[in-house]
Amino acid sequence: MNAQLVEAWARLPAYLGGHVAVSVTALLLGLAISLPLALVSTRRPALQRLLLGFASLVQTIPSIALLALFYPLLLGLSAVSEHAFGAGFSALGFVPSVLALTLYSMLPVLRNTVAGLTGIDPAIREAALGVGMTRRQSLFMVELPLALPIIMAGVRTAAIWVIGTATLSTPIGQTSLGNYIFTGLQTQNWVFVLFGCLAAAVFALAVDQLLALMENGLTRRKRGRVMAGGIGLLLLTAAALAPNLSQARGTYVIGAKPFTEQYVLAALMRQRLHDAGLTATVREGLGSAVIFSALAANEIDIYVDYSGTIWANQMHRNDVRPRAEVRADVARWLEREHGITMLGGLGFENAYALAMPRQRADALGIRTIADLARHAAELSIAGDYEFFGRPEWQAIRTAYGLAFREQQQMQSEFMYQAAAHGDVDVIAGYTSDGRIAQYDLVVLDDPKHVIPPYDAMILISPRRKADKALIGALRPLVDAIDVNTMRAANLRASQGDSALPREAARWMWGELERKRPTTAK
Repeated sequence: MNAQLVEAWARLPAYLGGHVAVSVTALLLGLAISLPLALVSTRRPALQRLLLGFASLVQTIPSIALLALFYPLLLGLSAVSEHAFGAGFSALGFVPSVLALTLYSMLPVLRNTVAGLTGIDPAIREAALGVGMTRRQSLFMVELPLALPIIMAGVRTAAIWVIGTATLSTPIGQTSLGNYIFTGLQTQNWVFVLFGCLAAAVFALAVDQLLALMENGLTRRKRGRVMAGGIGLLLLTAAALAPNLSQARGTYVIGAKPFTEQYVLAALMRQRLHDAGLTATVREGLGSAVIFSALAANEIDIYVDYSGTIWANQMHRNDVRPRAEVRADVARWLEREHGITMLGGLGFENAYALAMPRQRADALGIRTIADLARHAAELSIAGDYEFFGRPEWQAIRTAYGLAFREQQQMQSEFMYQAAAHGDVDVIAGYTSDGRIAQYDLVVLDDPKHVIPPYDAMILISPRRKADKALIGALRPLVDAIDVNTMRAANLRASQGDSALPREAARWMWGELERKRPTTAK
């Protein structure tokens, strides 16, 4: 069987369990909020308009933005709680995902409940009151039963929305079926992408059909169908959650940003911890700001970051300094401001770099970013989702006076192919990415040294900085990886039948062991 498919099946219990947990929790919470509000607003038109307007407004916010916005909000609330009561809570993953998905579930439930109740023939209400019922009795004994089929249709819609949107919770640390999709896109593992999409679709269809069975039972007054649908939902949820409940949580949490190199390094660190008899889990696909805040808040224990990223984005420095000074200043700042320990550099640098196809660069006589500035108005540039919002780009653009004809954002793995095929002229690539050589791209020199150095560094959270077992397991990686080995591992993780970060990490460790002096072994 294909190695990628075997790996996909192996990850299904964890990914599906996380997806079910967050989806079911958000849907139940959404129902618990929406149904009472809809009932209260039935005879209050002003409140009804306000609730439907708010729920409609939520739907206009891009789902991934809403998910991301909850993380810093909850992180601040957690800090306040810790200061006031001596106890905080995790702002990463489950809680922000549930809150955002709960908001997304409200509109169809509110709208259908209101429509179902207001659509009842007034004569029926009058008849209920005429036989001596109170308004409350009429609502719960007559109107709600009649409106239940329409309400259930809203619940079905909410369930589909929540299950689909839950795949986007991966960047804020919630394990879900979206892990397949984000990892697959970054590593060009299309088996993972298709597997994740198919698994999410099957799960959504299964839930929809069970809810449809309940809806049919309510419409036809068939209690057996209602019970069968409810029991089916309980069994489906229990089956998805059981493998995760039976597994022990990992002692250490390793973070990874959303690109191939980070997946490989996270797999490598997990392997080293496993070899040392330690257990660990990996939270993949975290954005730069999220992952740094999570480390400082002890919500993850270790991850690899880059000196230039901390220098420009966290320290807000734009002055030019030698590589060794930047690294030393970053290490001191991390310890002083956040209690984060830099265990050491891995031995290679992964810097942002402007690159373009060699033939195109030769034809235009471009060797440096200064040369590029003279032609930029006629060219297009592509960068990843972060690059054009980072201070490094602002500094490069200002220093060289860059003004491109077109600026595009895309997944990092698509940038290299786009440049090679002539769809874009320049890309903001990574110097340790083997695809620069693969697609015969030339990295443009930075004569003004605007781009800071980007040494890859192992960072350890405040609560783990004195953990001798952790440090001992990771120490062999310090200064052990050269840039060529990293480039080769990146290519291995995104090519061929065994295009898996885990396989690339195993290959890399084998190479490191082979290169180590006999006395060091």
